[in-house]
Amino acid sequence: MSRPALSPALAGCTIVIAADRRAGDLASALERRGAQVYRAPALSIVPNEDDAELIARTRQLIKDPPDIVVVTTGVGLRGWIDAAHENDLAEELAVALGGAQFVARGPKAHGAIQQAGFSADWVAETETSAEVGAYLLSEGIAGRRIAIQHHGAGADGLDELLAREGADVVSITVYRWGPPPDPEIVRRSVLHAGSGEVDAVLFTSAPGAAEWIRAATRAGSLDAIRRRAAANRLLLAAVGPITAAPLRAADLRTTLAARGRLGSLVRCVVDHFGSGAAPRLRTAAGTMEMRSGGVVVDGFFVPLSRAGSSILGELFDAAGGVRTREQLGRALPRGGESAHAVEMAIARLRESLGGAASIQTIVKRGYRLTVEESA
Repeated sequence: MSRPALSPALAGCTIVIAADRRAGDLASALERRGAQVYRAPALSIVPNEDDAELIARTRQLIKDPPDIVVVTTGVGLRGWIDAAHENDLAEELAVALGGAQFVARGPKAHGAIQQAGFSADWVAETETSAEVGAYLLSEGIAGRRIAIQHHGAGADGLDELLAREGADVVSITVYRWGPPPDPEIVRRSVLHAGSGEVDAVLFTSAPGAAEWIRAATRAGSLDAIRRRAAANRLLLAAVGPITAAPLRAADLRTTLAARGRLGSLVRCVVDHFGSGAAPRLRTAAGTMEMRSGGVVVDGFFVPLSRAGSSILGELFDAAGGVRTREQLGRALPRGGESAHAVEMAIARLRESLGGAASIQTIVKRGYRLTVEESA
């Protein structure tokens, strides 16, 4: 059997990005490694750059600078600086914030602080507003002026907590979460994630993850997604523990990026599919790993039709067990197809895999993958 070498680590993988912000950067990085990527943002970011209240509060801080600036999201701080530029306030804002203590709610906020030309005095390891609040209370904040840049989900009670302890709190909301740009794409993404047409779904925000789960519940796909994730056949990857929280609350097996950055999110996907973390079986055809677009056999990617991937995926999940013609027929894209359709799909699969030995016919029962052992 002649097969093209698998150089891109993600060849044959279909990956959904359930995020709005920086989805283009993520998609480009994954596509360079061979993946097919499509975006299904479960929420949109509604910017407030022209919001009169945002500009009014920015002017307040210029006139009466803060002692402490709390940055909860990188995109929020960048949006605030952009809004200041658009209203010719950037230089004055930089001067007003220059003497402040900066507190970051995680590594992405920390990176944005550095990008804006400031230094973070403290970074919350857990990326939670609760940890930020506890730190500030331990420092003593009575009578101190604190500017808090909020993320799209709101204040998380931080404003009220600090105000009760005597702080002068100025809230800065730079963007808000809005409805998904295309609800139908989100609906299709959860259906595909449950049916095996997707290998990984990536999340960059907790509200987006929570909304994607709600879409899966509405579509009736959540149980199938949970089963595929538990079997390690669907990678659900989150940029950090806060983003992962709604997924884990829904009992979905979730992988975290090592450093809470988008580059680390890409790396954890590449590592999963490129370093043996995905399920493998040793078969008569060689060591197999399934992909939505085909199968990797002994390190070489074999593209398959949708029907071929569905049938082989069903046999792969059985790990050497027998699947009846009826079961395999239901696994085909249209579901409930005839025994003849199954036989044709099996014949094409055997041809793609280099011979009949890869899939055994069990007389009067069905078919099984010729498995030697789990890899």
